[in-house]
Amino acid sequence: MAPSDKNFNRYLVVVGALITQICLGSIYAWSIFQTALKGAPYSWDPLLTQIPFSAGLASFAGFMVYAGRLQDRIGPTKVATIGGILLGAGYILGSFGDFFSANTSLSFLWITLTYGVIGGAGIGFAYVCPIAALVKWFPDIKGLITGIAVAGFGAGALIFAQVETYLIELGDGDIGLAFLVLGIIYLVAVGGSAQLLRNPPANWTAKKVTPAKEVTTSQPTTRDYEWREMIGTPRFWLLWSMFVIAASAGLMTIGNIKSFVQAQNISIDAVMAATIIGILSIFNGLGRIAWGAVSDRIGRTVTMAVMFAVLGLTMVVFGIQTNIWALTIGAGVIGFCFGGNFALFPSATADSFGTKNVGNNYGFVFTAYGVAGILGPSLAGWVVTSTGGYSTVFLILGFFAFVASALAVVTNRYA
Repeated sequence: MAPSDKNFNRYLVVVGALITQICLGSIYAWSIFQTALKGAPYSWDPLLTQIPFSAGLASFAGFMVYAGRLQDRIGPTKVATIGGILLGAGYILGSFGDFFSANTSLSFLWITLTYGVIGGAGIGFAYVCPIAALVKWFPDIKGLITGIAVAGFGAGALIFAQVETYLIELGDGDIGLAFLVLGIIYLVAVGGSAQLLRNPPANWTAKKVTPAKEVTTSQPTTRDYEWREMIGTPRFWLLWSMFVIAASAGLMTIGNIKSFVQAQNISIDAVMAATIIGILSIFNGLGRIAWGAVSDRIGRTVTMAVMFAVLGLTMVVFGIQTNIWALTIGAGVIGFCFGGNFALFPSATADSFGTKNVGNNYGFVFTAYGVAGILGPSLAGWVVTSTGGYSTVFLILGFFAFVASALAVVTNRYA
């Protein structure tokens, strides 16, 4: 079936998007690997355990700029297939790190290169394709449909945290087996689901289009911006700044949740740790759908302002908790707010700068996520090394979430 076939069922794109995003979202289960790398035979320093995760996120964001431009030109099927190949290869190659696991420096460099850079590039190539295709197929509900698609990304950690825990235990604490099995899964699943991703015909329109309304009552632009025009607008930089702040808070929490709970002198086993990560992941996925649907009704920036305020309050309270159930609830709320970013920012990009070049344009907006991928985990590593605890970093990022909420209000002036 040709990519432009007008009879193609657009809901198959949703199916392909969900499968792809579930696999890509496994990156959020990094804390399972992080804990294993702190122990024998790896014995990595806590700061080192942050870097492969940060490298993966930075590579993800960096390659997404090129991938977005490429998929706007040749379509999502081929680009997502390349992503599946790179993601699978990164994990499979990473499994060979166990051959020199006793050499901390060598194993660190190898896993950072394979899991981080190569695997992250695979996520970058595959991630943008479902989003760019879906906002073209469903222009009437951009927030909701994007939220449903990227909910799979948030749910991926729920599934793969359990799989990774099982595979690491099966490998007697080594990560090589887990990397190998996961690499094969991603190679097949992402490569296969990519065949369901395609753009609508050039003259295709939805039967019913009901644009989202901002508080200013302005409608989404009918003009399609090129990326050079877009980055010259105040609205782009406001969106970019908000994304950096909100994503830093979420990524710091996701990458360190197990270590943080243990630092609060709470004894948890591997199953409980995976459960907390799973709860965060469930709400991460639900948040993408819920905030996206809300934004279709009340506007993107108003929704952002509310969401960031809730995130800021939760981060501040979360950082001083020692009760396991309060921490579990807090993790869920943080995940719920963090997930909303990935429904709101793509749809806000399409609303603000048009859908024709949304793959490329959102790639540039998404560089904020790459910055956050370095900033959030690195800040956590530095603060923990300096203070011996996580509370201060939660307070810092909670404050900046309130700043992001204020920026969302300002953004309305540039609608």
